[in-house]
Amino acid sequence: MKAAVCYEFGKPLVIQEVALRTPKLGEVEVTLKACAICHSDISYAQGAWGGALPAIYGHEAAGIITALGENVAGYDIGDTVLVTLLRACGRCVSCSGGHPAQCETRVRESDSPLRTTDDQPVQQGLKTGAFAEKAVVDQSQIAKIPADMPLDAASLLSCGVITGVGAATNSAKVRPGSSVVVIGAGGVGLNAIQGAAICGAATIIAIDTLPEKLATAMDFGATHGILATSEKPHRQVKRLTGGRGADTVLVGATQAYQTAPQYLCVGGTMVMVGMPPSGEKVTYEPVMVAASSHKMIGSNMGDTMLSRDIPYLIELYKQGRLKLDELVSRRYALEDINEAIADTLAGNARRNVIVFE
Repeated sequence: MKAAVCYEFGKPLVIQEVALRTPKLGEVEVTLKACAICHSDISYAQGAWGGALPAIYGHEAAGIITALGENVAGYDIGDTVLVTLLRACGRCVSCSGGHPAQCETRVRESDSPLRTTDDQPVQQGLKTGAFAEKAVVDQSQIAKIPADMPLDAASLLSCGVITGVGAATNSAKVRPGSSVVVIGAGGVGLNAIQGAAICGAATIIAIDTLPEKLATAMDFGATHGILATSEKPHRQVKRLTGGRGADTVLVGATQAYQTAPQYLCVGGTMVMVGMPPSGEKVTYEPVMVAASSHKMIGSNMGDTMLSRDIPYLIELYKQGRLKLDELVSRRYALEDINEAIADTLAGNARRNVIVFE
C-alpha cells in the first residue's frame, strides 16, 4: 500500500509503497477513506517527543473494515468505522475504572504491523499509522459510524473533536450557567467551545491572536471574543464575568499555560488540553494557586470512552448541535500531504484532511 513515511525529523514525508501485515488476534484492518492532520502528528514528525524512525504517523481517521483477526467481537467486514490512537486493554486499573483513555498497558514498538518493501521495520506512529491507505489496529481503537456519514467529517471525531469536546464535558465537567474561557480557537479550541456550549455554559469567551479566528469561534458557540494581543485580556474576562473571572479555562499552547490562571475565579479550574513539546516549561507561584483554591488538571484525549462518547456525538451531529463539516478546511490527496502540513503549520486550517480514493 501507499503511505507517507517520516525518515528524518523536520523533513518532508516520503510517499512510497510499504508492507502491512494481516490482522492478528483482536485486530482489524481498515481501508482508510479519510485521515485528518492533527498538530500531534506534526509535532512527532518534527521530533518534539522523540521516537524511532522510520515511522508513519496519522491517527485521526475513518474508513471501512476489510479484514478481521481472530476473536474480534461486534464488528464485521464492511462496517464503517473511525480509527483512533485510543488503545485500551480493558483490564488495567484505569480501564476498569472507566477511563480507557488513560490505559496503563504499553504497546511494544516491535509489534508494529508495518514494514518497508525490503522488510525493514517501520514504526506505527501513535499506535495507528493512518497516513496510509490502510491501517491494522487493535479492535479497541475503532468505533462504528453511520455508513452515510461524510467520512472526512467523521474522521475528526477520532481526535480533534473528542479532545476538545471531552475536555469540557468529561474532564472539566462544565456546569450549566457557568463561565468558560478557551485560549486558542484552532481545531481543538473550537471543539472545546462546542463542548462548553453543549454543557450549557452561559458565558463562553474565546481568546486568540487573530480576529478571523475569533469570528469563527462565535459561529461555534462562543459568546465573546478577546484578542490575546489586546491590553490585559484577563481584565476583560473579569468584566465579562461580573468581576469574578472564569469558572473554567481550557488551554493548549505553552505560552497560554503561563497566563491561564489569571483568567480564573477563586476556586476555578484550569484544564490542560494541549501537548507542548517535551522540555517546555512554565512557572507559577504556588502560594497564588493555593490561596485561590485553583485546580489544575490534565485532559488526555478528553478522557474519552469510545463506546459511550462516539454514539452521543454522532447523535448531536445529526441534530445539528455539533458542527463537523464546518471544521474541514481543505481536502488533499496523500501525495500532497506535505502541502497540507505546511498549511496547518501556517495557522490557516481548522482541520486539513487527507482523502483516499
